[in-house]
Amino acid sequence: MRRRRLPPDERRRQIVEAARSVIVRQGLATTSLRDIAAEAKVSMGTVTYHFDSIDEILGAVVVTESERFYADVVEAADSEPDPWRALELLVNPLFGDTDDVHAHWRIWSDYWAAIVRRPEMTQAYAERIRHWEKCCARLIERGVATGAFRPADARGTALKLAAFANGLGTQLLQEARDLTAPAAHTYLSEYIELLLSPR
Repeated sequence: MRRRRLPPDERRRQIVEAARSVIVRQGLATTSLRDIAAEAKVSMGTVTYHFDSIDEILGAVVVTESERFYADVVEAADSEPDPWRALELLVNPLFGDTDDVHAHWRIWSDYWAAIVRRPEMTQAYAERIRHWEKCCARLIERGVATGAFRPADARGTALKLAAFANGLGTQLLQEARDLTAPAAHTYLSEYIELLLSPR
């Protein structure tokens, strides 16, 4: 029986989903194009027809993951009129104790490790993966304007919060001693309070 030929966009999506599964299961360092092809149930030629390299596939995985994980979160936070509650909505999903959250941090951790070795990768995806940080900056601007937050540089503060959250996520992934998902959530909430609470 002949396999149905998928349109290029669907085939790329199939390969990206397969790559995500393999990376989450075994890590990027030991993931090969052959592993991804096997997971996607396609030939190596099909993978290399749609993607030039494993770096390009990782970039597509990270963009897709960022859009998937943050789309509803960002929409809910942007729609919430209370800036403090909106930030809470933005923070809550980051440290849920679920397989999906663990997979999310695994993908990001592998991506960061990859761009340290190959910094040219970051340019293609930088603006497409900062959904959380951009939303955070919008919320901070809104909170400062209404007096809910103390005066702050919105973009700079959002970058600080994103960096702190990313560090906590990485430490959780590495099973840092005494760090749990609820503790990470508390630490980030305390940092938000420190940076934004009116004095």
